[in-house]
Amino acid sequence: MKKIEHLGIAVKDIEQANKLYEKLLGVPPYKQEAVESEAVLTSFFKVGDSKIELLASTNEDGPIGKFIAKKGEGIHHIAFDVENIEIELDRLEKEGFQLINKTPKSGADNKLVAFLHPKSTNGVLIELCQEKPVNQGEN
Repeated sequence: MKKIEHLGIAVKDIEQANKLYEKLLGVPPYKQEAVESEAVLTSFFKVGDSKIELLASTNEDGPIGKFIAKKGEGIHHIAFDVENIEIELDRLEKEGFQLINKTPKSGADNKLVAFLHPKSTNGVLIELCQEKPVNQGEN
């Protein structure tokens, strides 16, 4: 793992949250993107070398919709930048971590992503991120 890549924050209203974080951080989001496979709208803010990802559900039955219904708005996950996501998933599974995704999938911000189950990480949803190879592009 190279660094914390971003903190994911679940929000009910992406436009309201964008305005709040723009005031807080003094910069607008550098990217907004829908990830249809996860039923989510995302906004990314750059904070020094790290990022904050705002996540709003497009469907109450999506992962973020369910999270907000159960826990309310707030920190959803911590994402770590990794050199090779497949190798890291294999290593972590061998270390006893429960994988939500055994193989990486296409995520926001040109990343391959996979998640570790909070039951195996002291209640924290962990995301692994790897920049997509140039030849892979958007899936």
